[in-house]
Amino acid sequence: MDLLTKKRFLNKIINDIKSVKIQGARNIAKAALKAYSLLPNLNSKKKLLLARPTEPMLSKVLDLSKKSSYDEIVLHFDKAQNEINNNVLKIIKNKDKIFTHCHSTNVVNSLIYTKKKGKNFEVYNTETRPLYQGRKTAKELAKAGIKVTQYADSGARIAIIRGKGNTQVDKVFLGADALLKNGIINKIGSGMFAEIAYDHKVPVYIIADSWKFSKNKIPIEQRSLNEVWDKVPRNVKIKNPAFEFVPKKYITKIISELGILSYSEFVRKAK
Repeated sequence: MDLLTKKRFLNKIINDIKSVKIQGARNIAKAALKAYSLLPNLNSKKKLLLARPTEPMLSKVLDLSKKSSYDEIVLHFDKAQNEINNNVLKIIKNKDKIFTHCHSTNVVNSLIYTKKKGKNFEVYNTETRPLYQGRKTAKELAKAGIKVTQYADSGARIAIIRGKGNTQVDKVFLGADALLKNGIINKIGSGMFAEIAYDHKVPVYIIADSWKFSKNKIPIEQRSLNEVWDKVPRNVKIKNPAFEFVPKKYITKIISELGILSYSEFVRKAK
């Protein structure tokens, strides 16, 4: 592959990450790593990191590429997913109703694995505006034979709470784009849904690869207003944060390849 072709490939990966054509921390990290391996220089790294600033796993794999091969790094993702699958299998019971938001490869793969192991459960999820990543989740789960009920984002409280204080779901499963010392960063809406679940004693599980842990301050990506409302009227201001912080007080356990751990236990091991 000549230099011009490598540059074109790198730019395509960057654009696909920015446009969310490539989505999910694991998929972003793998694609970025492949592109970076063709042009491993500081400029390439800066461009890739700027494409999705709220992804510490992306930074981690690019740093690891200095001493590990592409295949060695990718093998971690597969091993971690297998451990996560087995840990999720332990906590899902037959007839469980599980609420999830947006699209997480770790969450979806673990649910499909649990279904294949013979457990019967159903999933309630949100469409996840403005880019509707929840529809991707619903399609993948439904294809695997899992019953899915999808709500508009604004209907999430009804999805979680039946009414009169009675819970509709047994568990909330959320992915994470970043795992921090005091909480996580995940798709916008996650904090509100976690708080609703916490107030009604519904356990909230974060299902994520430990490589998403970071000691650094993580910026919240602000995306284009056109995703929310194209050709917006004059005097109307649009805010489109892609992610938000979820305090650890709302989180019951972190499920990663390290185990099913309390937040403090996870941080201790991840460090």
